[in-house]
Amino acid sequence: MSQIDRNSQTVDTDDTVWTPQNWRLRQALQMPVYPDSAALETTLNELHQLPPLVTSWEVLSLKQQLAEAQEGRRFVLQGGDCAENFADCESSIISNRLKVLLQMSLVLIYGLRLPVIRIGRFAGQYAKPRSSDTETRGEVTLPSYRGDIINRPEFTAQARIPDPQLMITAHSRSSMTMNFVRALIDGGFADLRHPEYWSLRWVDYSTRASEYQQMVASIGDAVRFMEALSGEHMHNLNRIDFYTSHEALLLPYEEAVTRQVPRQSGWFNLGTHFPWIGMRTAAVDGAHVEYLRGVVNPIAVKVGPSVQPDQLLRLIDVLNPEDEPGRLTFIHRMGATQIAEKLPPLLDAIRSDGRRVLWMCDAMHGNTESTRNGYKTRRFSNILGELEQAFDLHAAAGTRLGGVHLELTGEDVTECTGGARDLKDMDLERAYRSTVDPRLNYEQSLEIAMAIVRKQSSATIR
Repeated sequence: MSQIDRNSQTVDTDDTVWTPQNWRLRQALQMPVYPDSAALETTLNELHQLPPLVTSWEVLSLKQQLAEAQEGRRFVLQGGDCAENFADCESSIISNRLKVLLQMSLVLIYGLRLPVIRIGRFAGQYAKPRSSDTETRGEVTLPSYRGDIINRPEFTAQARIPDPQLMITAHSRSSMTMNFVRALIDGGFADLRHPEYWSLRWVDYSTRASEYQQMVASIGDAVRFMEALSGEHMHNLNRIDFYTSHEALLLPYEEAVTRQVPRQSGWFNLGTHFPWIGMRTAAVDGAHVEYLRGVVNPIAVKVGPSVQPDQLLRLIDVLNPEDEPGRLTFIHRMGATQIAEKLPPLLDAIRSDGRRVLWMCDAMHGNTESTRNGYKTRRFSNILGELEQAFDLHAAAGTRLGGVHLELTGEDVTECTGGARDLKDMDLERAYRSTVDPRLNYEQSLEIAMAIVRKQSSATIR
């Protein structure tokens, strides 16, 4: 038995006896209460017998690539829905979501001159934390909707009862999503040779229209030049790595998809490549941290403006005691108005401690606000502002921003204001489809990728 003591707060750990059930001995926040415990256990037993969604060698490959990102030799693009819906498991939605991530990554590869690790925030992102256990409409109060894997969004007493069978549906939808994504990628879905296929009508509204058009044209020209020079078709452009991630919130589900595999040591979460936990569940002595500390997968923790340096140091002690490269990522989400004050002390503490972590920026969650007409939104200027500040703050601290984490969709939604088309609050009602948080649409997502390239290019020139 070992003990971690940071600022007189002690956490017991025992790596030799960790099992996927250990979290049950700790306080588990943001968890539903299932009224039928027998039905829950039956479902979990069934889930445990289902085939895995990912493989151990994919997990280990991602960890190696994340270790390279820590050293500045790769850049991470992680993006997808705030919360997936079962109804959105259809070919056009999946292909559009994949399309925007692949095209963003191609822009980043070309502009940053670095390989990009593509991680989808989907194929399992069915659970969402809630600020309140209940929701009240008028005189009626019901349990909050916690995502399609737990209950249903309709505001009825029956719909809001946690249903364990939804975990089976979530696993099935995740499997179908992954199978389709793999098929698209194997078929060369994002072709660098044909930038004319890219939907870039939005740039006509941007003050940097000619710059963006030139960048996209240059990508295609570069590929054709290399093919002409070599005299061969660049087949490897159709072969890319793509990984999945989701918030490891519903711990009974995560436990059921955690397995040991032949010829590998340790326990793997085979429901996703890259599980993370959010601010609400990141207590160092809580159930979610206890679960994550025992899996082999690379893992991440969201870091908000209330987090203190000693908390991060204690999380490192528990989650990555061996200082394993590629193991631990911190995804900071401060908000555009707070990042300049809140992030530097955290960067200084981790750098001074000499521990290896990958830093990423989630520029979405700290910038959520509500409009007068009742819509949750995020302003593009705040999202971009937080990202630009993040690059500058890391450079000033002697650390490195190794990736971005974005909530986005390939659909033509109007959920975040601003961007090249300068969407206004009144535009939100035209195509607001999210059931939880606002997402960047296809055009805004590509604009962010190009802005990152522009930011880094200007920093290099300086």
